[in-house]
Amino acid sequence: MAAPKAFITDTELVLLKVLWSDQPLTAREIASRLYGEESASAIGTVQKLIQRLEEKELVLRDRREPVHRFSTRVTRDAVAGMQLQELAAKLSDGSLSPFIMHMVQAERLSPIEKQALRRLLEEQ
Repeated sequence: MAAPKAFITDTELVLLKVLWSDQPLTAREIASRLYGEESASAIGTVQKLIQRLEEKELVLRDRREPVHRFSTRVTRDAVAGMQLQELAAKLSDGSLSPFIMHMVQAERLSPIEKQALRRLLEEQ
């Protein structure tokens, strides 16, 4: 999958989460899951969000049927990595070390996550 290339708003992220949980979906199905309704305004809002995500190359549109279906072009991990790198650039000149150290020291990592982190560090 493609690596995210653009800033993602909170609203766009919510739409991506809907698609990650169940894809492909129509704009009507996305509106129903996001807003609990399929009104014209809800569907219009979803269509605008999808358009922005398509421009950012984060969502794919399947045009083979009269009702288009949408799916993601990026993984949740790719988006998480991009968001973390963006935050690191703002707060610590691009270094991820402060974030990793905080997570380990604050004991927010499970034993399995700590083991995976150790393996990654050893491979580097």
